[in-house]
Amino acid sequence: MPLARPRLPRPSWPLALLVVLLLAWPGAARADQVDRLIAQLRSASDYKVRLSAALNLAKIGDRRAIPVFVRALKDTDKTVRGVAAAGLGKLVTSATPASLRKQAMAALRTSAAKDSNAFVRRQAQKAYQVLRAIDEGGGGGAVAAGATYVNIGGMSAETRNSGTIRSVMRRTVAETFRKKASRMVTDWPGGEPSARELKARRVSAFHVDGTVNEIRVSGGLVECKVSMLLATYPQKSMFGFLKGGAKVEAGRSQSDIDAAAQDCVAAVAEDLIARKIIPTIQARAGQ
Repeated sequence: MPLARPRLPRPSWPLALLVVLLLAWPGAARADQVDRLIAQLRSASDYKVRLSAALNLAKIGDRRAIPVFVRALKDTDKTVRGVAAAGLGKLVTSATPASLRKQAMAALRTSAAKDSNAFVRRQAQKAYQVLRAIDEGGGGGAVAAGATYVNIGGMSAETRNSGTIRSVMRRTVAETFRKKASRMVTDWPGGEPSARELKARRVSAFHVDGTVNEIRVSGGLVECKVSMLLATYPQKSMFGFLKGGAKVEAGRSQSDIDAAAQDCVAAVAEDLIARKIIPTIQARAGQ
């Protein structure tokens, strides 16, 4: 009997909503209003005022807004945080001082891994990818013609501390590709590529995602079970499905158990990527 495809996480806010807000917000501010808008985003008590300021700062594109956007990644309102993340992806360029660029990257990386809202995490991850390409000197041509691009999904976890577990799994997958398959690219400047972009650069593309299906504690051992899928990209037509598991010794405290669970998931994810998924991609891409 065919195995069911693992469920993939969906953002609670559609990406299109942010685009509409950025394009349709009335009354674009003048450049001489930047200082006032920065003050509003930094200290206004009403989230609607902060949101209006963030949207208008993003539209103006004045780089003085970069520090306040970094700060706004910790705003109490999820929409403000999402707009701030997208704004950093737009405002930070190769002309931005390196120290400020690295500060923005660090803040975005934290938001992408730890923010409580899926929409914010997605926007932060996309902005981080843009800034990372700039920081590495790639610019718009960081992906060479004929390369292989691997799109890494958001991962899912039907477990305790699912947000942390998802982040561990996604980070492990990305790091394993960088270490074991240097010719494969997991970041695309400007976000995810379109089918037209991939074709123009003659880039083979694949999609990888996974699910932590179970974490069980028994007799001083933490056992985890993980499944991963491999698909074409951007069609996301699945052609590979793998399962793996491991057991890790753990202490008695909850913190020790949580750490062991993360180690278990990371070990299985690394093994599946290194031993199964990378060789399959290499064979399909003719590497």
